[in-house]
Amino acid sequence: MFKKFPHTYVIIFYMIVFAALLTWIIPAGEFNRVDKVLADGTTKTIIEEGTYHYVESLPQTWQLFSALFRGFVKQSEIVIFILLIGGAFWIINVSKSIDVGIFSFLRFTKKLERFKFLNKVGVDNIVIILIMTLFSVFGAVFGMSEETIAFVVIFIPLSISMGYDSIVGVCLVYVAAHIGFASAVLNPFTIGIAQGISDLPIFSGIEYRLFCWLIINAVGFTFILLYARKIKKAPHKSIMYEADQYWRDKKNTDVEQINYYTPISSWVSYGLVLLVLSIFSYLFPRTTFHFGNTEFSLIVLPIVTIIYGIFGFLANRKSVHFFILSLLIFTIAFLMIGVLGYEWYVMEISTLFLVLGLVSGIAINKSASEITKLFIEGVKDFLSAALVVGLAGGIIIILTDGKIIDTIMYTLSQSMSGMGKIASVEIMYGIQTLMNLIITSASAKAALTMPIMAPFSDMIDVSRQATVLAFQFGDGFTNMITPASGVLIAVLGIARIPYDKWFKWMTPLLIILLFLGFLLLIPTVTMNLNGF
Repeated sequence: MFKKFPHTYVIIFYMIVFAALLTWIIPAGEFNRVDKVLADGTTKTIIEEGTYHYVESLPQTWQLFSALFRGFVKQSEIVIFILLIGGAFWIINVSKSIDVGIFSFLRFTKKLERFKFLNKVGVDNIVIILIMTLFSVFGAVFGMSEETIAFVVIFIPLSISMGYDSIVGVCLVYVAAHIGFASAVLNPFTIGIAQGISDLPIFSGIEYRLFCWLIINAVGFTFILLYARKIKKAPHKSIMYEADQYWRDKKNTDVEQINYYTPISSWVSYGLVLLVLSIFSYLFPRTTFHFGNTEFSLIVLPIVTIIYGIFGFLANRKSVHFFILSLLIFTIAFLMIGVLGYEWYVMEISTLFLVLGLVSGIAINKSASEITKLFIEGVKDFLSAALVVGLAGGIIIILTDGKIIDTIMYTLSQSMSGMGKIASVEIMYGIQTLMNLIITSASAKAALTMPIMAPFSDMIDVSRQATVLAFQFGDGFTNMITPASGVLIAVLGIARIPYDKWFKWMTPLLIILLFLGFLLLIPTVTMNLNGF
């Protein structure tokens, strides 16, 4: 019996070993796969219904060690993303700009307490709700997931400074975004792909999904607010109290003693960024945003460039710290524009934050060698988080190479035979939830499961829209607890929250959300809902 819970690396290795054992027990099998053109014109490889067949077993042995290497290859984009984010934010941290920003924010919230209504409701509660709502909208609309990794570095220090713990900091960004992701309204990675494969109008049934989003957010946010209030009253009750000393030590800077100044190099950074943005505004005067089959064009880059020119100038006049904060804010703005208008992913986002770090280093008058040293220090600080993401990638490598994923899917789908409508849609939900523990990619899971689920729903007179909603809920909730999720492991690594402690904290909330999803699926087969 363990006197101490195993290290996160050990837990992941145990899971790789368990996955390898399953390849000896579960028969190998495959579906035939074909390319299908979806409603938005993209091509997706999906399985053919009724083509499951057994193949030669490939039990995994020594491969569980090579899976560690291949896991790093599979998760290489996220690993590099973490390291680049770490290096960039270390440079920003050295400037003390984030400390100044947090101090200014807390000072502003203190001023709000003089208003009786806000004081009665709780300014902190309002702040938490607003931040979580923002990220939930991001998750619900464009499927924010990997992007949350970059924000954790900002919001955990804010959470600690407000008197909470690192768990609340993760909830502000990661949990909020994934609650939105699970109860999505327009998420192209879940709803868009699943509806396309199911031959449904893209983003149809939005009215009931919007209702689900409101209910799930209300319940999830309430749970988090109650926990935050408990920690605020008694910080020692946090399971992360001792471990959070790392973050408390980092915020011990006496912000009021910081020397506010604006070196010439800060104006150079301001001018360089303005010049580059002006060039991009000229080259890309209009940005086209896509939402399913709907698209619209806006003059975004020129407008944001003008706003940067004004606010960057005013911030620089105040101090280099506020200028770097303005850079951070506009970096987030351009991240949103890039994701929604130019289909950016981790490579482009990583590059954006790398440039932020470099420009921040120039602004505080650091030489090229000094910026490089600071960047390397940041990479070292985030190396542990990057390593664990690579290790977690080995789990799916073993299951895929052992050819048992299709067998698991086929076996689970057969369990729905002879069930009633409510039971069938709930079993679909259960299958998607179980599958998400090992396949966290929404698009991959949609390609694997929807070609089976959609035709089956026709046979039992269940709306295909209900099947899509079951997929959506099943794909989202367990993302927040499965160690197969590279994003979760990365966030916990950056936050320095051991997986066992996160599992213990997250389990009650997960159970509530899973049960809520169960309840919200019932009306899809018992009521006449628009689009269902």
